[in-house]
Amino acid sequence: MSGLLASIGVLIAAGASAAAILLPPARPRAIAMLAALALFPILILGDQWHSAEIVDLRDHPMRFAGLGSLALALTVSLAVAFRRRPPAFPLAAVAVLPFRVPLEAGGDTANLLVPLYLVIAGGAMASAIRDWGLRPAGPVAAGDPPPLPVAKASSGVVPPTAPPAGVAVQWLTRILAVVVLLYAVQTLYSPDFSKSLQNVCFFFVPFSLLFGLLRDVEWSRKLLTWALVVLAVEAVVFVLIGSVEWLTRELFWNDQVIRSNDFHTYFRVNSVFWDPNIYGRYLALVIVIAMAALLWVKERKSFWLLTGLIAVLWIGLVPTFSQSSFAALLGGLAVLAALRWSWRWTLGAVGVAAVLGVLIVFLVGGVRPNVDTGGRANLVSGGIELFKQRPLWGYGSGSFPKAYTEHVKSDSPVSVSHTEPITVAAEQGLVGLVLYAALLMIALWTMSTGLWRRVGGLPPSSLPPAPRSVSSPSQAGTDIGVREEDLLPAHPSHFVARAAVLAAFVALLIHTMAYAGFYEDPIAWVLLAVGASLSLAACRDTSAA
Repeated sequence: MSGLLASIGVLIAAGASAAAILLPPARPRAIAMLAALALFPILILGDQWHSAEIVDLRDHPMRFAGLGSLALALTVSLAVAFRRRPPAFPLAAVAVLPFRVPLEAGGDTANLLVPLYLVIAGGAMASAIRDWGLRPAGPVAAGDPPPLPVAKASSGVVPPTAPPAGVAVQWLTRILAVVVLLYAVQTLYSPDFSKSLQNVCFFFVPFSLLFGLLRDVEWSRKLLTWALVVLAVEAVVFVLIGSVEWLTRELFWNDQVIRSNDFHTYFRVNSVFWDPNIYGRYLALVIVIAMAALLWVKERKSFWLLTGLIAVLWIGLVPTFSQSSFAALLGGLAVLAALRWSWRWTLGAVGVAAVLGVLIVFLVGGVRPNVDTGGRANLVSGGIELFKQRPLWGYGSGSFPKAYTEHVKSDSPVSVSHTEPITVAAEQGLVGLVLYAALLMIALWTMSTGLWRRVGGLPPSSLPPAPRSVSSPSQAGTDIGVREEDLLPAHPSHFVARAAVLAAFVALLIHTMAYAGFYEDPIAWVLLAVGASLSLAACRDTSAA
């Protein structure tokens, strides 16, 4: 594929993705989603057309056709399933988040989220079929989030549209759409266009669709409980796999970690994840979510189940030896403590802990920034140097590895800066950094609106109860053995779920400050979407009250 056609394709794909974020459910959004889905594989195939892997498939057309037919059949099957039972889509998306398939791309081994891509494609196709005959209810301002079709877990019926969203959610969708468009525009002058194209196609395009689809979901207490159970079961399985690795002192994959274990006095595990830090990030986020449920749990049996789950996950987190994951966990727990008890006392405790940590580092171990951070201090300083060279617009999307090698240190192979703001500053300059900061601030605003008024407990009992997602109390939680009202108590604004999402998002942000990967992590987009959806639900509850 020529550079001009590829550039045009990237811009069209990004535009379609931004439209999927901004437009309400109707025929235009359906067209945008289908266009993004079609361009995704076309751009990747065009970019890798002369790679050894694609050439091999071209030499065996039957195999090529078979893989394409299989992917299409799986997508159609998922679309049919999601049309029949809408709650199956968010649960499937949550279930496949951790799973990556190692594939060759651009001469390197890329761990691609193939199962998630199939689920997103199925969900987008199901949504497009549903939206094709819809018309927006009344005038919709540019950037306004669409009215929510309520996906009830008990019936699978899509009820009437919901009231307009709050200002915070409107700004969140607008900023996120601009972020996608800016990243695509900055691929045009990147010194590594292939890398930037892959980032657009593997991350920004599918995750934009994922955001739009999950924001449309009404997260009932039953659906939230199911999501918690899926996370808990998978995390426990991952811990069991990691425990086997630790006991046998053998990893399943990633030669780099295997070699590093041979030289360290400690043994790091990665379970089914490629990187121990990504494994640690996942466990830390699940612990934070489970702790949110534990802090407001009402029933003793559920209390002990959640306590046992957190203990098991902590056992799994320790052998990752991921400092960034431990910091992320502490940050998420601090947010929960502030919401449950007092933000003043929590802030004081965090300040004291930070001072003690700094003193321990200085007095006990001395200061060796680059050694203590595994070489990341050099990457940070190099990223700052790149930013100084092009402070306004940066070197272009996905350019950090090549720009660092060419302009900072030629004998140091590198993939990312391991600090998200540094990567954004070096690649996208001040304009990208401002958008990144704006996105974070608006996301935190969206997720926390209304929560801090109720620090120390649930909303007052005088408020009307939340509508039940089951027809009778006897049906609640029969499929999973735990009553959802025990794990997620009934209240109009989904307080516990919103607290969990906010705390998990803060934990993720802390982790990306030491390991990067914010835009490239689908969990970030899921948290943004769920946070927006729950904020909309809180807005409706407030209006109803």
